[in-house]
Amino acid sequence: MAPGRRQVLVVRGGWEGHQPRETTNLFMSFLRENGFRILVEESLEVYEDEKLLAQTDLIVQCWTLGDITRAESEGLAAAVRGGTGFAGWHGGILDAFPGEPSYRLLVGGQAVVDMPGPDRQRVRLSGEHPDHPVIAGLRDFDVPTPPYWVHADPLNDVLATVTFEADEARERPVAIPAVWTRRWGRGRVFVSTIGHGLDDFAVPEVRAITERGLLWGSR
Repeated sequence: MAPGRRQVLVVRGGWEGHQPRETTNLFMSFLRENGFRILVEESLEVYEDEKLLAQTDLIVQCWTLGDITRAESEGLAAAVRGGTGFAGWHGGILDAFPGEPSYRLLVGGQAVVDMPGPDRQRVRLSGEHPDHPVIAGLRDFDVPTPPYWVHADPLNDVLATVTFEADEARERPVAIPAVWTRRWGRGRVFVSTIGHGLDDFAVPEVRAITERGLLWGSR
């Protein structure tokens, strides 16, 4: 790696419905323009490469469903605790590796993908962290795809929410986290529930939040 440059590892694969290659490709030029050297892997075995992960400033993961081995999961978590950033969106980070509970502790949440909700989402920015660099200067916005209902960790700093209205099952409206950041050891974690596919990233605010989140998450 050239002196003064940061390295990003893009790990992509899993269910093709979330377009892991197409969506991660959207951010390649942005990352290069911000001084990153990019390494792309389409196998989770890279999470066992302790030396490589220690030299990596940011991991961007887009891997929906699938299985992760204990060694791979432990390698990823150890890297983040050591200072490597971890970032992702939608199912590529929140619906990855459903059989590995320790992964949930790392990302701070899990999607409950079969929870009925609206056909589109109104994303409301948090009033608790208005100056956070991921959302500063932005306003509430709409996204043309259904929101995720998530179970979220109280250690998260929630930057945006979506509202599920009351229905025959829910007695009252509830705001569900849509974007958050968190610290895990010395590492930073950025998670956005938004990013089902290319159409979501055509919304300027979604693109801006994701790009800012990648930079915030990096070592």
